[in-house]
Amino acid sequence: MSERVSHWIDGQVVAGTSGRTAPVHNPATGAVTAEVDLASAAEVSTAVASALAAAKSWRSASLSQRSAVLFAFRQLLHERADDLAKIVTAEHGKVHADALGEIARGLENVEFATGVPQLLKGGFSEGAATGVDVYNIRQPLGVVAGITPFNFPAMVPLWMCANAIACGNAFILKPSEKDPSAALFLARLWQEAGLPDGVFTVLHGDKEAVDGLLTHPDVAAVSFVGSTPIAKYIYETGTSHGKRVQALGGAKNHALVLPDADLDVAADAIVSAAYGAAGERCMALSVAVAVGDIADPLVDAIALRLPKLVVGDGAQPGTDMGPLITREHRDKVAGYVDSGEAQGATVVVDGRTADVPADGFFLGTTLLDNVTPEMTVYRDEIFGPVLGVVRVETYDEGLALINANQYANGTAIFTRDGGAARQFQYDVEVGMVGINVPIPVPVAYYSFGGWKDSLFGDTHMYGPEGINFYTRGKVVTSRWPDPATSSVDLGFPRTR
Repeated sequence: MSERVSHWIDGQVVAGTSGRTAPVHNPATGAVTAEVDLASAAEVSTAVASALAAAKSWRSASLSQRSAVLFAFRQLLHERADDLAKIVTAEHGKVHADALGEIARGLENVEFATGVPQLLKGGFSEGAATGVDVYNIRQPLGVVAGITPFNFPAMVPLWMCANAIACGNAFILKPSEKDPSAALFLARLWQEAGLPDGVFTVLHGDKEAVDGLLTHPDVAAVSFVGSTPIAKYIYETGTSHGKRVQALGGAKNHALVLPDADLDVAADAIVSAAYGAAGERCMALSVAVAVGDIADPLVDAIALRLPKLVVGDGAQPGTDMGPLITREHRDKVAGYVDSGEAQGATVVVDGRTADVPADGFFLGTTLLDNVTPEMTVYRDEIFGPVLGVVRVETYDEGLALINANQYANGTAIFTRDGGAARQFQYDVEVGMVGINVPIPVPVAYYSFGGWKDSLFGDTHMYGPEGINFYTRGKVVTSRWPDPATSSVDLGFPRTR
């Protein structure tokens, strides 16, 4: 019998009562390994009530107490990273080393949050008026929720929960039902670190659970990472119910390769960024924009590298790329290759015919040349191991192509020219830019997020903007007058 994956409410595993479940697969074999409970609206209310009770006491915990829990959680996560990585690989399919890398980047966000005593320091103005001092403080929101995607079942929850909890909130995690077990592993680590029961909750579910969180009056804020249509829905539904929302959507990340670029460096970087985690990354490079004479040698260099990649079970040593998350998604990605070929792209390397394991949800790497902006493979976020090459004659043409795209998550430029790189970072209308860096995910003390249809809301994720998102500001104006000098004054308050 397959394992049962249930909710985590008030510090313990709680079996679902909705009667609805969903299968969890090992994408490398196609086998069903677990059934995950899907929450009903009533179960959402139970989880929120537990979190609300916990939030009232957790916000009173001193900054030193919160920081101590964060430090303990950080140590436990560091010690047990390998165990968590195995869970990620078993349910997502990414190779073990990539899973470890995901956890390491999540760990950075925990380390940032341990500095909450410094991060929540306010300002103070003595003597703003005669006998009057003014200062500002930041306070937690209460109950906040995170709705996270399948592609980073450990890292993205850590982007959210570390800052939210450090700021004094109770956090409800609704992970992807496709790979839910990493969330429960994190819950147990939080408990072992000394976090009070109810401050971290895991609620499994589908749209019913999502809608329950978006409309519940006691949920103050919602964070989301996923596709653009869902991000737009999350943002509009949450804000219409009075919630603060940050919703990160899809991407079509371009790499602009100038003629002076180091060819080997660019080709290595693009292959790594396009095909790592089978392309199931919102920061994957899915379009290489080749400027002028670099196009032919760039395509040849990328094509030369692809046969060397080992596609297989991510748990096995020596594997470079694992399967896609579901059979349906694998077939959808293969369909994009079909449409690209039908619409005139040149199939240089064909992942549909690659020698990959027969079991599981595998697809080989695909390289398409002569892609144009009108093609479906260019317009849509494919989220798979497919790289398209668009040829342009000039830097200006390549820049215009990137800036015209509806998505604006991440981009990169490959060049030896510092002036060109500096001009690109100034000109490009994208939220995160890499200069000879293929996946420019910011370190934890900056913030993550794109522009245009890649972000709904005005706050990026984690880092300083994450602290602001999970708190609200309050300004206090105080005076302690001598009672003997007190008098009634109906005039407008003056500072001079």
